[in-house]
Amino acid sequence: MAETINGMKRTAYCGEFREEHAGQEATVFGWVQRQRDLGQLIFVDLRDRTGIVQLAFDQDTDKAVFDKAFSLRSEYVVAARGEVRVRSSRNADIPTGDVEIAVKELRILNKAETPPFEIVENCVTAESTRLKYRYLDLRRPDLQKNILLRHQITKVIRDYFDSNGFIEIETPILIKSTPEGARDFLVPSRVHNGQFYALPQSPQLYKQLSMVAGFDRYIQIARCFRDEDLRADRQPEFTQIDLEMSFVDVEDVLAMAEGFVETLFKKVLNVEIPLPLPRLTYNEAMERYGSDKPDTRFGMEIIDLTDAVRGCGFGVFASAVENGGSVRCLNAKGAAVTLSRKEIDKLTEMVKGIGGKGLAWVRWTEENCTSSFGKFLTEDEMQAVLAAAGAEKGDVVLIVADKTKNVLTTLGALRLELANKLNIPREGNNLLWITEFPFFEWDDESQSWLAMHHPFTSPLDECIPYLDIAPEKVYAKAYDLVFNGIELASGSIRITDPELQNHMFRALGMSEEEAHQKFGFLLDAFRYGAPPHGGMGIGLDRLVMQMLGATSLRDVIAYPKVQNMAELMTDCPSVVDERQLTDLGITLLDTENE
Repeated sequence: MAETINGMKRTAYCGEFREEHAGQEATVFGWVQRQRDLGQLIFVDLRDRTGIVQLAFDQDTDKAVFDKAFSLRSEYVVAARGEVRVRSSRNADIPTGDVEIAVKELRILNKAETPPFEIVENCVTAESTRLKYRYLDLRRPDLQKNILLRHQITKVIRDYFDSNGFIEIETPILIKSTPEGARDFLVPSRVHNGQFYALPQSPQLYKQLSMVAGFDRYIQIARCFRDEDLRADRQPEFTQIDLEMSFVDVEDVLAMAEGFVETLFKKVLNVEIPLPLPRLTYNEAMERYGSDKPDTRFGMEIIDLTDAVRGCGFGVFASAVENGGSVRCLNAKGAAVTLSRKEIDKLTEMVKGIGGKGLAWVRWTEENCTSSFGKFLTEDEMQAVLAAAGAEKGDVVLIVADKTKNVLTTLGALRLELANKLNIPREGNNLLWITEFPFFEWDDESQSWLAMHHPFTSPLDECIPYLDIAPEKVYAKAYDLVFNGIELASGSIRITDPELQNHMFRALGMSEEEAHQKFGFLLDAFRYGAPPHGGMGIGLDRLVMQMLGATSLRDVIAYPKVQNMAELMTDCPSVVDERQLTDLGITLLDTENE
């Protein structure tokens, strides 16, 4: 049903009018983008979420209507009725630029003060100001386009999974606090004084319980919460496309996700995504790109120089190899002109800033070939390094020597920095799977093995014998979907064998009592016939951000938080009344004066 205001019924949105509508009567509602007074002629650009249409007032307009048009200012809310006609001077810059509405009736529904910034695309006002007045910021056409595309994506999600037999099930927001990697947001209970709920970091345990309950295909567009530091692609509250399937193994889950990606890109962007998506194991990704979420839209893969420098005269290289580490490099092809000595020094500081010991280099210009370590090598040894690196005139070779894990992660970060400095083109929609993650990772601080994913992830069958004797050899039935260098989705096949689950807890140093205290409800459920199952969570915010080519999650979330987790528009978080704290049994400590 069309909207009606004071007897005026909207016939169409502003952005829908075209030349074929000429001669029709139309009623529109919206905000004044601008008013142009040309004396005997007034033009008003009226804006709603679909676009802009021009309202025209001239010598044929009723004087009272004309005078009202003269009083209009930016962001006034108005209703207008009139006849659509072809414009005498067309505007090719907007879709409605061939027509205008000759207004017969005009009503000012609400006046507006002058906004703190202009409501236009690509507004240059400071983001903090725009976020303080987010309700105005969201009127801007570029942001409205983002939110509308997010709505379209969400509709495709529900349609696709419904067509594949999934059932949408809502899971609780107030849950038991369980260890999931990040800090929980805690909610004190008034009824159970001194006890706390947690906001879910994911619906992980509930979706597994839904499998036990017999809902063999679960889907939810779920709100999730993590108390962790923000980045451009991270918010404390985010939305996840959460799915779980029973009676499946890895290939079934990946095929379902690939079908979703193919459908989504075709329906929303009219882009074909060729299937199957490429795959790399975790070890292959680290060896080639130094990252488990590699941006494969450009090359510059890591090159192993270990054999070429083994036993050479440069102590940094030789000692790294002797101590079981490695020497590896990136070859920045044709970068000798761009990467001056000064720029290489900046890269060296960057490497040290992320934990690297330093950066050795070779710079081969038209004039000569210089390096930071050449005086320690014979001519043959230097030639072996250049050959192994595939270096040619014009290249810059950047080398890191250390423990292999540190070498790979350092070069992975350096690779991205180089791509930015060298303006390497990164275009297209590049999706790939990373599979076979290590089950455990060594934590230097606690001097123990920790689960890389959650402790309900199933190990590869052939790795089970190594659980107690060689944790570093255990790999998981875990998989990540990477989209243009960001982790878009993560998932795994779950453990449903109670004996194997208890074995896994023991391998993680968790006693039976501790495991039951934290996860007893799930372990109890598994005693009553748990089907084999697996699933994944796909980051909806990140997905929208990447599909739009946006640089921040704040561009695709209606009401985001800033770096310090504050929401500037409502001034949140805020102090609460003392009585509320008393009801909850909470006393605040004065930590500033301690």
